Amino acid sequence: MNSLWTLIAATVSFGITALLGKWMVPFLHRVNFGQTIRDVGPSWHRKKNGTPTMGGFLFIVGIAAASAVCLSAYYGSEGLSQTNLAMRTKIAGGLLMAFGFGLIGFFDDYIKVVKKRNLGLTVRQKLVLQFLVAGAYLYTLYRFGSGSVTLIPFSGGVDLGLWYWVLSLLGIVGMVNAVNFTDGIDGLNASVTFFASASFMVIAGIFRLVPVGIVSAAAAGGCLGFLVWNFNPAKVFMGDTGSLFLGGLVCALGFDVNAPILILPIGIIYLCEILSVVLQVLYFKATHGKRLFKMSPIHHHFELCGWSEVKICFVFSAVTAFFGAVSVLLVFYGF
Repeated sequence: MNSLWTLIAATVSFGITALLGKWMVPFLHRVNFGQTIRDVGPSWHRKKNGTPTMGGFLFIVGIAAASAVCLSAYYGSEGLSQTNLAMRTKIAGGLLMAFGFGLIGFFDDYIKVVKKRNLGLTVRQKLVLQFLVAGAYLYTLYRFGSGSVTLIPFSGGVDLGLWYWVLSLLGIVGMVNAVNFTDGIDGLNASVTFFASASFMVIAGIFRLVPVGIVSAAAAGGCLGFLVWNFNPAKVFMGDTGSLFLGGLVCALGFDVNAPILILPIGIIYLCEILSVVLQVLYFKATHGKRLFKMSPIHHHFELCGWSEVKICFVFSAVTAFFGAVSVLLVFYGF
């Protein structure tokens, strides 16, 4: 029965996301919510200029609806206990954090679309808002009994004390932006996040955390439903509305299984994306104008090397699936 809940969550999320696109994509066209393509990007991306953005609303609605329905039904069948209450708080806090990041993304997208400024919010504005959202989430965990003990492979539960909260705050904001950087070509972010969510779904099953499995399955189904509209050639982009939401959700899943360290191997592609940007900037400054990559984030480097967008999605997804499997093995043998 527990496995059935995850299947239902994935199916409902996929169905709502895919079907909602039949209305929302034409609506975004009518209101001229089109993406302005950066001039510094690959030249062939200019043909995408005007493609509707803010499509992240598709899977946000799908994931939220599937999670709400399946979690309510599951808790109704199980009955409320103190353990269920604690898990409810953790799940709700994680979803609210994802919505908070999605709201920041919406503000950013709105400025880009309405003001026709491709940069949207300033870096400082984004970071301040992101730290506030992440801080509120961590305070909620602390307030409702989550301590500073976290699961570390081959070490069991480790109490990091104050460092747990400091590292968690920096890690959440960093990972959310890493997921945002992964959104640069058709289908990439959704396909990578599908495998990341599926990995957490399996891990939640191992830990017998059914509510986490439900949310993970809903996330995977939502990403798959979005690919109906976002796979190359994309009919809609998720925008920062979607990418920041997914970043917050992936982080929440790591905390939900009480092993946020697993976000690192499962999110290996996200880390490569943001590290490529950091290394590019540092190398450019150190060498007075030379570039380490042809372009960053790194998916653009592979584009300029001649890889198609479909090939990049396939390879990056395969890498995520592999490290997701490694993470599952770590859970089996390391915890």
